[in-house]
Amino acid sequence: MSLAPSDKALVPFVSVDHMMQLVHRIGVKSMIQGIAANIEDDFRRWDRFDKTPRVAAHSPVGVIELMPTADDALYAFKYVNGHPKNTREGLQTVTAFGLLADVATGYPVLLSEMTLLTALRTAAMSALAAKYLAPANATTMAMIGNGAQSEFQCLAMQAMLGIREIRLFDSDPAATAKCAANLAQSGLTIIRCASPEEAIQGAQILTTCTADKKNATILSDNMVGAGVHVNAIGGDCPGKTELAEAILHRADIFVEYPPQTRVEGEIQQVAQDHPVTELWRVITGQTQGRRDAAQITLFDSVGFAIEDFSALRYVHEKVHETGLCHDLDLLADPDDPRDLFGMLMRAAPV
Repeated sequence: MSLAPSDKALVPFVSVDHMMQLVHRIGVKSMIQGIAANIEDDFRRWDRFDKTPRVAAHSPVGVIELMPTADDALYAFKYVNGHPKNTREGLQTVTAFGLLADVATGYPVLLSEMTLLTALRTAAMSALAAKYLAPANATTMAMIGNGAQSEFQCLAMQAMLGIREIRLFDSDPAATAKCAANLAQSGLTIIRCASPEEAIQGAQILTTCTADKKNATILSDNMVGAGVHVNAIGGDCPGKTELAEAILHRADIFVEYPPQTRVEGEIQQVAQDHPVTELWRVITGQTQGRRDAAQITLFDSVGFAIEDFSALRYVHEKVHETGLCHDLDLLADPDDPRDLFGMLMRAAPV
């Protein structure tokens, strides 16, 4: 069935304002859960997607990427940047927008902001992975890196895993204060910590989300004990890591798409044949996730296009329900599809 709009020349556009209205109407945690459900459904049909590592343009100060994928009905891409130095200039580290199109016609059916949506889907992906990999009945998470994504990560783990306590650390105390203030009414117990070592005390889930564009050691080997789940989401481009290499040799590593993760993720530190498990295989029951209480699990997450596809598919559905969009005159639509020039000439000013 074609998903092109009834007026095929108009494309729904979800602005930042519309996205914020949509989130408030649905609720942050409910929206994260909805996106996670879509990701889980799409990972269950992994083989039906065209897949490729994202196309990246690197510079000394950041990266700009395109992330495309498609199934037999829909095509999606996301434009996204990562510029850690932007924060010092009063700008976002990450900005994004995305498009969803009808495979049958090639016509776009949705254009959307994805700065907010990426934060929501990244949190949804983290919590979905933890659902399969984290220790049973986990109650406490260390959140190391308290920047723009931290609150979304905490609320996702609360909503989907029942996490009750968050232990915050950031090298910038102002970031920790911001995160603690934003989560004050969440029902979570928030503990501000003075070091990463303090933050991990008693935590069953260790989430790292820092923004430096360099190889860094946010978690050293002796900080990761038996039985924890490490959710490493800050390392997402060549030359940018957060974990000591020794941790990778002790943990069972789960990834989204190995050809991309081996270039951009924590596993860029180890040999190309270092064993990893694709998360979709765990979700479909083809292989085990967490096997026992002593196992160290590591989700080496760099973000993959299918997750953005899932998020855009979710927003597309909600836009039809709520009408929270603008109609963009984005596509030329001559009465005779062969007469594009005639349409142009008839529009000449009198």
